Amino acid sequence: MSIEPESHTPAPPEQRRHPAVIATAIALPVALLIGVIVAAVTVSGNVTRPPEALGPVDAPFADSSECNTLLAALPPALGDYNAADLVDPAPAGARAWALDDETSEPVVLRCGLPRPVGFDVASSLQVINGVQWFEVSGADSGIDASTWYAVDRATYVALTVPNGSGPTPLQDASNAISSALPQTALDPAPLQ
Repeated sequence: MSIEPESHTPAPPEQRRHPAVIATAIALPVALLIGVIVAAVTVSGNVTRPPEALGPVDAPFADSSECNTLLAALPPALGDYNAADLVDPAPAGARAWALDDETSEPVVLRCGLPRPVGFDVASSLQVINGVQWFEVSGADSGIDASTWYAVDRATYVALTVPNGSGPTPLQDASNAISSALPQTALDPAPLQ
């Protein structure tokens, strides 16, 4: 019997993956999964703000044709503020716009109000995009907002704007008021 010497074939060297290749192989699927989750949240998970609750105010002309015309002409956004739902029953002549977060104060428009307290022949006015506005600052009352009254239309319109919201909500509201309601003569209270 002949014994053949075993041929000794060297074993192939052990193949080792470089650590960077392993890290990339793990990181790519993880990054893809995170991207899918972020996209899904962005598309369907926007913060939904609950409807705004507006208290009653004296607005005897809120159901007027002027207010109905204005409300129909209001844009879906005032600057960064988007149209917000109102809690039922919503006050007549009122609209609100809010940021997408749940904590900031909304911009609120009310139409059909009586002459604002303090609006008299000595009041200073600001003209913004063709509308004359009388400002009532909330600072004296501890409110972090100002209410602006359009005083040169057939009915008074108030826009309450949170401090720090910038000029765009007032400018956009002015554009809507200018296009929907004709300008009329001012009717300030006499000095007392």
